Amino acid sequence: MSSISVSGTVEKQGFGTGTWALISDGATYELKDPPPELCQSDLKARVTGVIRDDVMTIAMIGPVLEVQSFEMLE
Repeated sequence: MSSISVSGTVEKQGFGTGTWALISDGATYELKDPPPELCQSDLKARVTGVIRDDVMTIAMIGPVLEVQSFEMLE
């Protein structure tokens, strides 16, 4: 699996216990295993990770992006 890098805004989606998502230019990525520092609503970030086609989620809000690293943006 190859890594991708996506920039956007982190938001908590209200499904079940809550799911963290990255909203980027109209696309929504569900964040898998985001570190606590990334779990902040309205945080601008660039997330690098792998799209996990083999993972099913309750929220099903978009592709599942397994977080490998991230950087906060201004």
